[in-house]
Amino acid sequence: MLIGELATRTGVSTRLLRYYEDQGLLDVGRQSNGYRWYSECAPEQVIKIRKLLAVGLTTDTIRVVLPCIALADDELVPGCAEMRMHLTTHRIRLAHHIERLTDAQQAIGELETRVPAQAATRAFNDDA
Repeated sequence: MLIGELATRTGVSTRLLRYYEDQGLLDVGRQSNGYRWYSECAPEQVIKIRKLLAVGLTTDTIRVVLPCIALADDELVPGCAEMRMHLTTHRIRLAHHIERLTDAQQAIGELETRVPAQAATRAFNDDA
């Protein structure tokens, strides 16, 4: 299928599809006229890329993880030990980030309690 059809079927812009190709995430062939040609499994591949991006994986990590996910039903392909290392590293980074965000949320909450409610209401109304 041509890039426009893939974009329509997936809801992803042609620009983003080209980016996925440039990042090595999406395989594409070329027709004799130079047009990109995507296989029938390309829409599933794009959906998997979108899901992996949505959980915060980088395109570099996705490049390693994606071949380890069977296209049909999200089952993992045997022999993809490197993928586990990448996922574990990402999960640990997320845990640290969540910890920092929780600390920031608590600090803001403590500051909020120090501001009298009347002053907070007045400041909010001044901004409107």
